[in-house]
Amino acid sequence: MKPNRRQILTASSAALLASLAPAQAGQFSGKIRKSLKWNMVKPAKPLPLADAFKKLRECGFEGVEPNLGDVADRAEEWIAASRESGLVIDGTVTANTVDLEKGLRLTKQLGGDSTLVVARYPQDRPLLESWKTSQDQIRAAIPLAGELGIKMLVENVWATFLISPMDMARYIDEIGSPWVQVHFDIGNMVRWGVAEHWAQVLGPRSQKLDIKEYDLKKAMSEGMGKGFDVPLGEGSINWPAVRTELARINFQGWAAAEMRGGDWDYLTDVARRMDKVLDLA
Repeated sequence: MKPNRRQILTASSAALLASLAPAQAGQFSGKIRKSLKWNMVKPAKPLPLADAFKKLRECGFEGVEPNLGDVADRAEEWIAASRESGLVIDGTVTANTVDLEKGLRLTKQLGGDSTLVVARYPQDRPLLESWKTSQDQIRAAIPLAGELGIKMLVENVWATFLISPMDMARYIDEIGSPWVQVHFDIGNMVRWGVAEHWAQVLGPRSQKLDIKEYDLKKAMSEGMGKGFDVPLGEGSINWPAVRTELARINFQGWAAAEMRGGDWDYLTDVARRMDKVLDLA
């Protein structure tokens, strides 16, 4: 039976509405915001800071995280570039448990809400001694962190310290402050464990994410550091499983790319790959 005029018009209207409808949002669309470490920005031709920030917006990023040394005594220039471009300086990287006051104050000045902390230990000293010392250094900065409203987020790194999720959870819980939580690096632990298991154990302690890839086969054949030399989404990380665990805690916040640096086309590709592995679009 041939369709009548009314059926044809109804079908045509439905097709038109479907074509005009926005693309379906990803699972974490509106929940995760994309940032990157400033040291990834390596264009062939350097730009003034404000112009570089605008380019990062065009690449698909909403924020940036500098090391303290990247900013140094140029905080006002960074603040002006952020305001002009709309690129948020969401946090800083203090990188140790010693310069926490400096990191906290600079983060507040820049308008961020966290500073990344790396807990290390000298391997010629007893492990438990370093555990306690680093915790005490972080505890000493908690009153200032609370006063400024800046969180200290401890990252899991290749420092042969805090190398299991249970270690990290215990370390944070013993400090016992809402101002001390975790900057969860999805990739750093793959040489020791499984990313989604870390996400599950850390739970809501994970306040921000670092995004990178790691390939175990490449690491086994070419060396541990070579495991990072693979495009995001093409390595050993089970990203759907990681997303499942992030969804369990209703994760919302910043995720920063932390990979090798490159030009604007490369950074645009990184941002698009983040959309895919984090299901942002």
